[in-house]
Amino acid sequence: MAKLIIRVPATSANVGSGFDSVGVALHLYYTVIVEEKTDKWKVNHALGADVPTDEHNLIVQTILKVDPDIHPRQLTVISDVPIAHGLGSSTTAVVAGIKIANVLGDLDLSVADQINLGSRFEGHSENVASALLGQLTVSTFDGQQAVATRIELPDVYALMYIRPDGISEAESRKKLPKTISFEKAIHASSKENVFVALAAQGKWDEAVKLIEGDQIHEPARRELVPEMDTILETAHKLNIYGTYLSGAGPTVSTLGKQAALTELRIELQQKNMNGSLRLLQIDQEGATVRGE
Repeated sequence: MAKLIIRVPATSANVGSGFDSVGVALHLYYTVIVEEKTDKWKVNHALGADVPTDEHNLIVQTILKVDPDIHPRQLTVISDVPIAHGLGSSTTAVVAGIKIANVLGDLDLSVADQINLGSRFEGHSENVASALLGQLTVSTFDGQQAVATRIELPDVYALMYIRPDGISEAESRKKLPKTISFEKAIHASSKENVFVALAAQGKWDEAVKLIEGDQIHEPARRELVPEMDTILETAHKLNIYGTYLSGAGPTVSTLGKQAALTELRIELQQKNMNGSLRLLQIDQEGATVRGE
């Protein structure tokens, strides 16, 4: 084939109290075009000077971790996923690298194999699982092995409030507490268990209210998005629930029906907040590979 085209969806992690476990794939994409063989790896992109264009690029590093014998290629990246904004930007590069290595190395990796590899590279599984499977995913990772499953969602959308200032995952993780109380852990896990069970039964209107009020990571990271209180207050006045801090921040997501979220976006646009508002569909199929 002359070209290989990989498309990976952005992801929103830590849905509810599902820290490093529950994520959702979004209709916002990172596309990599694999072109001719070259003497050295070359990555064309418009992502800024901080993103390498050679073998130090995260896509290439991932390819070579999976199969170090793959011959250098020219890659072209086209991305709508903002970097360091809690939307899985690093995951999109990692998943793209795994997909490319799988094809070029003729490795025949299963999706479960790919989730395991991506989880090891990332150190957690939820973004990788969502990027590869699409929809809402629930996963667990013990450092070596990941187990993931997908839950089909009804006609759900995500309203994303995206601040212009990004933050690295490493920097955001430094804000997390070393421990939380046993009582909080029990409450958080039981609440998320019920959310997942209701979502799996298609009872979204009951499930969505359980997303709010996380006590695992949101209290420590809330300062990253001071507008979150305004978003919650405005949403609740409209009887809309399902707002949470996306990933490591500083993006806030609200899940719900399109009409309700359109109304919320109109209301929030009047608040003159610092960031942008994007209404996105949920990705249905996860990362795709196409040859031309």
